[in-house]
Amino acid sequence: MSLRSKTAIAGLGITKQGRVYDHNHVGFAIEAIRLALDDAGLTRADLDGVLLNPGLTWADGGMGAFQLQQAMGLHNLQLAHTMNAGGATAGAMIMQAAEAIAAGLATTVACVFSDAPLKPPAPKPDKSSGSAAAYAFGRGLDAAYGQFGVNAMYAMVAQRHMHLYGTTNDHLGAIAVAERQWANKNPQAQFYDTPMTLDDYHRSRWVVEPFHLYDCCLVSNGGLAVIVTSADRARDLKKPPVYLRGMGQGHPGGDPSETLTSGAPLAKQHAFAMADIALDDIDVVELYDCYTFTVLVTLEDYGFCKKGEGGPFVADGKIAPGGSLPLNTGGGQLSSFYMWGMTPVSEGVMQIRGDGGARQIPDAKVALVSGNGGILSTHSTLILANQP
Repeated sequence: MSLRSKTAIAGLGITKQGRVYDHNHVGFAIEAIRLALDDAGLTRADLDGVLLNPGLTWADGGMGAFQLQQAMGLHNLQLAHTMNAGGATAGAMIMQAAEAIAAGLATTVACVFSDAPLKPPAPKPDKSSGSAAAYAFGRGLDAAYGQFGVNAMYAMVAQRHMHLYGTTNDHLGAIAVAERQWANKNPQAQFYDTPMTLDDYHRSRWVVEPFHLYDCCLVSNGGLAVIVTSADRARDLKKPPVYLRGMGQGHPGGDPSETLTSGAPLAKQHAFAMADIALDDIDVVELYDCYTFTVLVTLEDYGFCKKGEGGPFVADGKIAPGGSLPLNTGGGQLSSFYMWGMTPVSEGVMQIRGDGGARQIPDAKVALVSGNGGILSTHSTLILANQP
C-alpha cells in the first residue's frame, strides 16, 4: 500500500517560544494542540489520536500521552503513544499517524512536542537536568576523560570532518549567519531583532571546540503541534492541505565519528521513491540543525554535494535569503526556536501553505523536511507538497 499523499497536515499550532514561564510542559502541549485544532477548523471532539514527543521536562515520559489525554479530557482515542527518537521523532510521529489513518485505525491525529527546561531567574539555578543526564551520554572512559554531553560528542564528529576534509569555522559560521538572516525575517523567532555577522559569530564564546555559542541550537520553552488527517478530509477544512507525499526513516547504528554519516541516506530512499522526486524538484529545505555541523553533514548525506564538500558548498551564500537553496527559512533551531524536529516541520508547513510572510519562498511547491537524533543516529525524512 502506497502512502503517497493519502494523508495531509491540516492544522499547525505554535505557542509562544523562548523564555516563556506561564505554562509547564503539559500546559504548552495542550495549548499547541488547541491552536492546531483552531487552525484546522476542528475541535477536541474530532480527535481520535494523540502522539506525544516528550521534551526533557517530561522526565521519562513513559505515560505522557495518557497524562496529556487526561489533562485535555479526551475520550475514546484509538491511537495514543509517547514516542522518542530524539529529533527524528516529529517525522516518525507524523509517519505513524499517516499509517494509522491510511489503514483505517484513526481519522484525526494530533502530533505534539512540548518542553519547559528554562526556569525564571533564581539565586541558585536548577542544574539537575539536561541532555547528558536524560540520554545517559556521560559514560565510561569518555566521561572520565571529559567527553560527555551532546555538545562534546557532536564536536568530536565535527573535529574529524575538519581533519579529513579541511572544513573550517568560517564554513560553520556561514550556516549560522545565513540562518540568522532568515530569523530576522520571522517575527516568531527568538533572534528576530538581533542581526549577526561572521565577526559576531567568531567573537562568541567557545562551548566546546570547534563549536562557538552560535554553532549550538537555542533552548526554548513552548509547544508545537500538527493535525494529521486523510487527504480527502483535509481538502474540506479551513487551511490548504499540506500533503504527506513521501516519508522514510533511517537508523544506521555504529559510530558517526567513524562514518561521518547520518541516517539521511537511508531515510531518503523510501521518502524520495514514494514522492517520486529528485533533489532538483525541491523548492525549500528544512533541516534539523541542533548544530551548524549537523546542517553541513546532512546536506552532504542527502546528496546536495559530495561527502567532504559541505563547507565550500555553504560558503557562497546559497542557503541564505536570496540564495539558490533556501534552507531553514524561519531561522531554524539555531536562531528561531528549539522544538526538536517540530521546528523544521512547522516551517515546511508554512512555506508550502504560502504563509511565510517576508521569508516566503515564491511558488514553493515541495519541501524537504528532516529530523535527526542521537548524535546523527536516528533520522526521519518528510516530503511535503501543495499538490498530491
